[in-house]
Amino acid sequence: MENARETGGPRLGAKVRALRRRENLNQVQLAERLGISASYLNLIESNKRPLPASLLIRLAQLFNVDLHSFATDEDARLVADLIEVFADPLFEGNGLTSTEVREVAAASPNAGRAVLSLYRAYQSMRESADSLSSRLTEGEQDLTGVERSSIPSEEVSDLLQTYMNHFPELETGAEELWAKAKLGLDDLYTPLVRYLEKQLGVQVRIARGEAERGTLRRFDADRKILSLSELLPTRSRQFQLAHQIGLLTQKARLDAIASDPRLTTDESRALARIALANYFAGAVLMPYVPFLQAAREERYDIDVIGRRFRVGFEQVCHRLTTLRRPGAEGVPFHMIRIDVAGNISKRFSASGIRFARFSGVCPRWNIFAAFLTPGMIRIQLSRMTDGVAYFCLARTIHKDSGGYHAQHPVQAIGLGCQVPYAKEMVYSDGVDLDHLDTVTPVGVTCRLCDRTDCEQRVLPSIFQPLQVNENVRGLTLYNVSNPLAGHPTAGRLERHVVGR
Repeated sequence: MENARETGGPRLGAKVRALRRRENLNQVQLAERLGISASYLNLIESNKRPLPASLLIRLAQLFNVDLHSFATDEDARLVADLIEVFADPLFEGNGLTSTEVREVAAASPNAGRAVLSLYRAYQSMRESADSLSSRLTEGEQDLTGVERSSIPSEEVSDLLQTYMNHFPELETGAEELWAKAKLGLDDLYTPLVRYLEKQLGVQVRIARGEAERGTLRRFDADRKILSLSELLPTRSRQFQLAHQIGLLTQKARLDAIASDPRLTTDESRALARIALANYFAGAVLMPYVPFLQAAREERYDIDVIGRRFRVGFEQVCHRLTTLRRPGAEGVPFHMIRIDVAGNISKRFSASGIRFARFSGVCPRWNIFAAFLTPGMIRIQLSRMTDGVAYFCLARTIHKDSGGYHAQHPVQAIGLGCQVPYAKEMVYSDGVDLDHLDTVTPVGVTCRLCDRTDCEQRVLPSIFQPLQVNENVRGLTLYNVSNPLAGHPTAGRLERHVVGR
């Protein structure tokens, strides 16, 4: 084994070294346990040899660790997030390179995550200071609640991404409910109400809109009364019923997942329980096997699938991102939800695409064009700066709200996959997927994009020094005199200075 000259496979040296040090072993001791030479282990730890699958399994058995802890996708996300952090002008002049950032993430991922937490805290305090300054300028005296933090929602997003937005135990719970409550797609509402009343002793009531203004669902645990607003359409009432059943019957499973160390506060864990109960509700309304079958038969036609399962556009899109059951996977999608101001309220990526976490989203994404044609599906072939091409669709949605005087917030949903999977979708009919010369070039965010010829650029790129010539006016103020052509290569990226 150790004499084999492996050239492929994962390079997990830093993870092996961290695991060895955690167990207080030297290389000779670990090598003896693995049945290899210390010199071969040294090559693995220095990433001069890949970690063979047999040794990976042996390590997991020896030290009782989950194989998922060796996953490289989380490492790639950590590197991408760190590069975005160090693109902040705050770090200009430090001379950090992409290579150094990757080395930090590989050698000490916990230190990398600590940097992310510190940067989030810095951002939160900066926002609080800006808010305080603004309110003092305007003469406001009540300054309670000035400090704000988005850390809980960020931690929950990270948790969902780590689990690839797939929770087998909640899928099992939904299937158990289908059997116990004798559910059927023709009518979910009646048997769900019956299950709450007969099995859980909970009475379901429909509340008048004016009596519960601003509240769509309220559960009185002492009186065991579940009140749903009359303003909710039928599909949303079903979802809220399933959500409440999840909170009542899946408590052990929800608590087990929410105890993940990635969730560091009570607020994060509470928010995670809500997100997981929503997952359970989606699994009840759209059972895994029938839903996957429908998605394949209808070639992921979201409207047709939605009518079959009596759910909305967003619910279908979200459920499509959860189809990661081994041996029965769907298309690996990414999904994003934004408002007209570009604020991201939901994001997940199984396609490999990266989302901005600390700065604005690239305006070339078709999700922004969706606001120009409400209710219509917009499709786009795009290519990121790393050269990967994606097929994406986007459409606006209206949140459920009632009454003439009520506000009707509009958001947009973006769903996409890498181009090789696009042929499985009905939306790709008539699109030439074999010739991508005319794809739209997009990026994650301006600071991390080296396309200096973009007419929508609003910030300089960290990959190009800012060159201002008062005698020349380009597409934007941030055009360089000799912009590099084409897409960045890995070699060039390694030489770029982060934060300059």
